[in-house]
Amino acid sequence: MLFCSSKSSKESKSFFQNMKLEMLNNLKDSLERKTASVLASIEVLERQIERDKQD
Repeated sequence: MLFCSSKSSKESKSFFQNMKLEMLNNLKDSLERKTASVLASIEVLERQIERDKQD
């Protein structure tokens, strides 16, 4: 069995909700890191394009 049957259904529900919340927060953190990386790449590329226009 996945969890101890002596726990109430309310405790089990709370446990799984907290696990889901932790998983979603980890996913959000990962997406924020990826977004920051993409934004930084865009910024660098825009600077390079501007620089190359001046040449």
